[in-house]
Amino acid sequence: MQIENSERLRFEVVTKEDAQLLFDLNQDPEVMRYINGGKPSTMAEIEDYFIPRIEGFTNLDTGWGLWKVTALATETSLGDSFIGWILVRPMDFYTDAPKLEDLEVGWRFTQASWGKGYATEAAKAVCQALVEHSQSNGNPVTHFSAIADPANKGSINIMTKLGMQYIKNDSVDTPDGEVEVVLYRMSV
Repeated sequence: MQIENSERLRFEVVTKEDAQLLFDLNQDPEVMRYINGGKPSTMAEIEDYFIPRIEGFTNLDTGWGLWKVTALATETSLGDSFIGWILVRPMDFYTDAPKLEDLEVGWRFTQASWGKGYATEAAKAVCQALVEHSQSNGNPVTHFSAIADPANKGSINIMTKLGMQYIKNDSVDTPDGEVEVVLYRMSV
């Protein structure tokens, strides 16, 4: 599956060759604030944990994976540079009953790109491409879901701009233990 450029952005699947980009993004304490309290990742964490996890759910036939987002050259301050990523995988992927028709979307973007609508534009483009692709391959997506730290107003704002609605407070297991999240969802 491929995702066409949006008005200002280009999309490619993240591979292990993108480890340095992922590492650089995770060095900003503000980017990591609602992920792990602001702790930068080590390159070993990227290579030994993050990349294998991404490879574990990447499936180009379904569009699952981490989609690298690059600002097009026309974007004067950020042109032709990596600005973040959009995650796509089935909800409950790491359980015995992943929800193949309910795709989790997530995002992480450079601080320089915040407040410009890039994350919303990227998530909309990825979701639209996934809907079209899933309908053509006979495995239609029925929902998109997203989770965030309850204090992460930026991510929650993106969820509502996408048309998602609050479902519930929940908890998820992370490498650092169980954390509280809010769950938002929208029907396709």
